[in-house]
Parts: sequence; structure tokens; C-alpha cells
Amino acid sequence: MQVDHHDLHQEFPDMADAIDALKASNAYFARLIGSYNRLTGKVEDLEEHDMPVADFTLEDMKKQRVKLKDELYHLLLAFRAGQASVAK
Repeated sequence: MQVDHHDLHQEFPDMADAIDALKASNAYFARLIGSYNRLTGKVEDLEEHDMPVADFTLEDMKKQRVKLKDELYHLLLAFRAGQASVAK
């Protein structure tokens, strides 16, 4: 099965610098990205190896991943907005 990889740098290529900066300076962001990466790894492993798992379980994991990605994205936007206001 072809598996789509969901690395955060791949998901938000225009925010690579912000991802790296926040990961290094914000413990909450670093924890969230760690959770996102672990969950993504589990989902991709299940899909790649076509492992038996209940559809509900896999869908629930994907929903959790989307929720984490959404929160990470909003933190990235807030970080970018803060940078823009400092630059003015």
C-alpha cells in the first residue's frame, strides 16, 4: 500500500524555520510535535504493513493527528505573527 508521509516540515514547507525555532525554544510545542510524530509513525506503520486494526481505531488515530496538526499550525501562525510585529 502506498503510504502518504505526514512529516510536519512536509505538511508546512513554508514554515520550516518557524517549526525549527519553536521546537527549540518552546517546550509545549516540542511536546506536541513529539506526540504528532509518534502518532504519525504509528498510523503510517499500520498502513504500510497493512496490519489488521479496526477501522474505528485507525480513523480515531487520524482524527487525533489532525487535531494535533491544527494546534501546531495555530502555534506556528501565532509565532509568525509575533515575529512580524517585532520586525515592524
